[in-house]
Amino acid sequence: MFYFTLFKTFFMIGAFTIGGGIAMIPIIEREVVDKHKWLNDDEFMEALMVAQGLPGVLAINMSVYIGLKIKGAKGAFFCALGAVLPSFIIVTILAYFYNYLGKMEIAQKIFQGAIPAVAAVIAASVYSLGKKSGFKIWQFALAIAIALSVELLKISPILLILGFGVFNIVYKKMVKRI
Repeated sequence: MFYFTLFKTFFMIGAFTIGGGIAMIPIIEREVVDKHKWLNDDEFMEALMVAQGLPGVLAINMSVYIGLKIKGAKGAFFCALGAVLPSFIIVTILAYFYNYLGKMEIAQKIFQGAIPAVAAVIAASVYSLGKKSGFKIWQFALAIAIALSVELLKISPILLILGFGVFNIVYKKMVKRI
């Protein structure tokens, strides 16, 4: 029965979160940490760091990690299935009706109207995670500058991530020597 609870929790997260993995983070946290108390804040941040460090979809990585932590391989399976199934069902239905729905003005307006809401949820999630990670104001400013560099200057995010990672390693080694 507990496996059904895991499945249902991640199914609901997957079904009602628009905007992808980052938008899911506060909802996953509310369910897993606040509501069910399956993980504490530190364990959740660890799950998030591991999930972000792996290739693939953040929501799936989070669900697998959390399921493994709670109930092993079976827990990972039910959490991942719950997270994936809503998108699979919705995409299958939308693909079936695409030619009809894509031409409807109301459908286009709904999707256009959702864009600012999704952007706001993602921004709130980034801010919340930054606060929990102990970000300073300069780190938030740097994150905004990096985002603008990717968008306006078309700099590869991979190069920026690797570059700042290497810079941080060199900086930390120099600071520790002094």
